[in-house]
Amino acid sequence: MSDLQFVWFDFGGVLSPPIPALFEQYQVKTGLAPRVLQQAMSDVADDLGVPMLAPVESALLTEQDWGQRLELALRRRDPNIDLSRARLQSFGEQWFAGVPPNAPLIAAVRALKRAGFRVGILTNNVVEWEQHWRAMVGLDAVVDLIVDSSRERTRKPEAAFFQVAIERSGVAARHSLLIDDVAENIEAAAALGWQVLHFTDNHQALSQLQRLTGVSLLQPAVETA
Repeated sequence: MSDLQFVWFDFGGVLSPPIPALFEQYQVKTGLAPRVLQQAMSDVADDLGVPMLAPVESALLTEQDWGQRLELALRRRDPNIDLSRARLQSFGEQWFAGVPPNAPLIAAVRALKRAGFRVGILTNNVVEWEQHWRAMVGLDAVVDLIVDSSRERTRKPEAAFFQVAIERSGVAARHSLLIDDVAENIEAAAALGWQVLHFTDNHQALSQLQRLTGVSLLQPAVETA
């Protein structure tokens, strides 16, 4: 597609494993069931009147403060809960430990860059998690831009966050593509005039991206990486 100039990749669930898988891996590490942890996250966010991860993704709280509040929320619902394996005040380090990137999508970022497209990461993320997730994906020397919600104090699906990306890149919305696994984010970007690709799985996303860009992304090496 000749009018596509900049391809933006979401991190969580696109360049990383699916979010449910991350919660399951965290349960293996800590014993905390996903529904229990998500309820605590929601409780902390509800106290502030914001969406579940907005307290840290918009840097309303430090990771340490958020972890302390998570512990209180967990104990409020279950005073006997076992938190002996959970390091909630340094959550990101434990969350990302041993987590591999989504290799086929990482390869796609590199292939698009080689083909002459500008590429970036548009992520709802956390200040204290940056060193962990950027090391995990290993794209610092590849991407043109990283726009992180915790640095901007605004997050997907807020229009202001997408505007930051447009201003930083200098590329108009109609020439920009967002690849994201969250429907709400896709809908928000589309409403602002972006091209969008709703990620559901690797083969679907790579097939659509190959059609949009004309770049070969489904070679066996990419599919099986």
